[in-house]
Amino acid sequence: MGTVAEKKAAASDNGIETGHLWQRPGFLIRRLNQIHIALFFECCKDFAITPVQYGLLTTLSERPGLDQTSLCAEVGVDRTTMADVLRRLEERGLVKREPSPHDGRLKIANITAKGRRVMKDMYGSMREAQVRFLSPLSPEDRVHFVRMMMQLVEGNNQYGRTSLKHFD
Repeated sequence: MGTVAEKKAAASDNGIETGHLWQRPGFLIRRLNQIHIALFFECCKDFAITPVQYGLLTTLSERPGLDQTSLCAEVGVDRTTMADVLRRLEERGLVKREPSPHDGRLKIANITAKGRRVMKDMYGSMREAQVRFLSPLSPEDRVHFVRMMMQLVEGNNQYGRTSLKHFD
C-alpha cells in the first residue's frame, strides 16, 4: 500500500485516496463498466444488440441523417469502431446508409423502420439494465450519481479518443 509518506501525500492531495485499488476512480469506473455491460447483455440477451449499437440507434432515432464523423461525435466512439458498428447494423437491416446529396464522399446514416421496432421492443429490457445497475443507490443518490458522471465526462471530454459534441 506504500510508505507512510506516500499515504500522507495521497491523503493530502485534495482529499483523494488512491493508495488501495478500490480507492482509485479509474479502477472503479472500469469495474462499473464491466458490471453495466454484463447487466445490459443479461437483460437484453434476446436482441443481440450491444450497448454501443443501442446508443447509435438511439442517436439516429433522435437525429436522423448524420454522417459517420458526426455520429462519432454524438456517441463518443472512434471512426473505425463507428464504421464497424454501422456495417453490422446495416447488415441486420436496422440502419441504412446512402451517399450524401451534398458530398458524395460522405455516407448519411438513418435508422430503418425495423431498427425503430427493435429499439421499441428492446426499450423495457434496456431500461431494466439501467435500473438494476443503479439499484444499490437511493433514489436521490441515483440522480446525483448520474449528474456527477455527466460532469466528469464533460469536464474531461478532451481526453477521450473521440470528443463528444454536446451534452444534454
